[in-house]
Amino acid sequence: MHPSLLILLIGLLYLLGFGGLSYLRRQGLPTRFAIEGLIIIAVSVALTLANVPLHPLLFLIILYLVTMRVRLLVDLGNWLTARGNCRQALDLYQFTLRLGPDAISRQIVLINRGVTLLRMQDPEAARLALMEALINEQVQPGAKYLAAGYYNLGLACRRTGREAEAVRHFNEAVDTLPDSIYAHGARQALKHPPQQTTSNDEHAADRPNHPAP
Repeated sequence: MHPSLLILLIGLLYLLGFGGLSYLRRQGLPTRFAIEGLIIIAVSVALTLANVPLHPLLFLIILYLVTMRVRLLVDLGNWLTARGNCRQALDLYQFTLRLGPDAISRQIVLINRGVTLLRMQDPEAARLALMEALINEQVQPGAKYLAAGYYNLGLACRRTGREAEAVRHFNEAVDTLPDSIYAHGARQALKHPPQQTTSNDEHAADRPNHPAP
């Protein structure tokens, strides 16, 4: 098989695989992901046709790093937050937002930023970040992220004295993904009065990218 055909086949299978996975997760078809991927594939095929050597594995690594840059940086930000480097994580999230993420990826960044702010004992800033992330109901990043966003928004609202809003968001977390750790945390928060949950950071520390056990 000619190298250009191999590059084309690998690239298209990659796009179909990740695009199909996003569709199955009800995240919609990632248009920017597809456009960026097709551009990289076209350039790579052109290089191989011009007899420029390009190993298929190197092509796949480049394709993955470029198209998944936002998710990779979010994971790095989560790693920093988990180790107490919250300020560095916030700077990384802010940098990630400048990389032109699509609507879904941007929402994921904002949710994680909100959780980090909540860990830093800044519930008002966390509330604003999470509200910005969840305000567009047409953007669906997946039930796991939505449940995490609603739960942590409920915590932020409770800690800023907005109990009615907190209850609503806790219920939204339960309805979104009933068997998740976020739904469990929301049920516990609904059972206890605000004074018993205001200083409880255990569930707020649950990162949105971690699936329920």
